[in-house]
Amino acid sequence: MIHTGSKSPKNAVVAVIPARYNSARLPGKPLLLIDGKPLIVWVAERAAAAATISRTIVATDDTRIADAAGAAGFDVVMTRADHKTGTDRIAEVAHNLHAQIIVNVQGDEPLIDPATIDRAVDALCNDPEAQMSTTYEAIDDQADVLNPSVVKIAIDDEGYATAFSRNPIPFPNQAVAKHGSIEAALGAEPALLFSFKKHTGLYAYRREFLLEFTRWPQSASERSESLEQMRALDRGVKIRVVEAASRSIGVDTEEDLQRVRAMVEAERKVSGALARP
Repeated sequence: MIHTGSKSPKNAVVAVIPARYNSARLPGKPLLLIDGKPLIVWVAERAAAAATISRTIVATDDTRIADAAGAAGFDVVMTRADHKTGTDRIAEVAHNLHAQIIVNVQGDEPLIDPATIDRAVDALCNDPEAQMSTTYEAIDDQADVLNPSVVKIAIDDEGYATAFSRNPIPFPNQAVAKHGSIEAALGAEPALLFSFKKHTGLYAYRREFLLEFTRWPQSASERSESLEQMRALDRGVKIRVVEAASRSIGVDTEEDLQRVRAMVEAERKVSGALARP
């Protein structure tokens, strides 16, 4: 089943947003309302607003999500229900696309900056050696360094990813030896915080690579870290990394949802005040 939006699709760069209804911490997350509009529609609108994106598709196995996205005018592709990851769901859609580049836009980031998507696409288009690209944000909170839910990324001097981990990387061995623990080191040397970068879950893939990648078996480090991008690194794939244009918020909990709602409400009030004569 495909809902066709009003925007004429082209073949160069397609954004695919994987969305499923079930969420352990926030059931029905894609359909939760933010300022009267389903979260999945916010994501699709942000993706469609990126200058590099010629078509935006919501990939789901749930008719409720399909109906919400279709009613907002977006293309929807119904996928199998047995996919283990969002990347697998995207690859199913990519099989039937003639796009050169597929962008995986996370379905739980309603405030993602379209400029961040453009940065990832441009980075891949301008680097023939890279098969995929991704983004990061600076870490400015010590708690994020220690939080295993915040994935850290290490980048070499040429701008390629060298490692992803739920643990602090690069690990400040000398500072930890001096102060006794990483917590103590971060407290005593605040500048250490600037050496850490938060990996954000936006990916751009060359289409043929994406299809090949999803056929590879899991690697040992992928299983140990529960991070599928390690599968690519372990096979020597070059992953170009660029900084996000602005910070985004992944909606994983009720607290995240309320925070986004408050931000949208505040922005709407500001816009309304500016519009008054």
